[in-house]
Amino acid sequence: MEQFEIVAAARDAKGKGASRRLRRTGYIPGILYGAGKDPVNIQLEHNDVVKHTDVEAFYSHILTLTLPEGSERVVLKDMQRHPHKARIMHLDFLRVDENEQLAMRIPLHFINEDVCVGVKTGGGVISHVMTELEILCLPRNLPEYIEVDVEALELGDSLHLSDISVPEGVEIAALAHGGDPGQSVVSVQLPRIEVEPEELEEEAAVGEGDEPSAPTEAADEPAAGEDDS
Repeated sequence: MEQFEIVAAARDAKGKGASRRLRRTGYIPGILYGAGKDPVNIQLEHNDVVKHTDVEAFYSHILTLTLPEGSERVVLKDMQRHPHKARIMHLDFLRVDENEQLAMRIPLHFINEDVCVGVKTGGGVISHVMTELEILCLPRNLPEYIEVDVEALELGDSLHLSDISVPEGVEIAALAHGGDPGQSVVSVQLPRIEVEPEELEEEAAVGEGDEPSAPTEAADEPAAGEDDS
């Protein structure tokens, strides 16, 4: 299993102005909380964090956060990105308590798509209704991802939350909280036929030509109040 280590330092200055100044120097403001301890405001080097963000496992692994006073085992709970720039704006880390259940969003890996019955024999396409799943588990049972096998799906078939197999010690959060077990996760459907704009214009033009023109009101008769002379 891949290991991730991130170095952080305590952050004294607070507020939007302080955070903006911090970002200009190449750092990301963040917070560390949980496990019955006081929250700690932290700062992390932007370049040090960015090198991990392209790795899918970074978002679902237990990470090592190294602080001057020691290391903490944490999970990433939230990452705020700039809406237009390739920049991370803020990070939230949750301390891991080995005896406390985690709620985490885990990626779904769809396998056997290339041999799916509904695609090979029915001409269908696979539609991913969900790409990740929120789960509940103790830290030691945290999976990197959950596999969803679509090989047996025929055209028109779906897999639902109740069909998803999870590892021992892991629960699907929606089901644990009384959610709908019939919620769709993935399906095989006929592909949509895309109509080009030019074709729509041609169809509209043909339709207009076929429609009879609306009859006009007695154009040759004088309008009310007009002189016949």
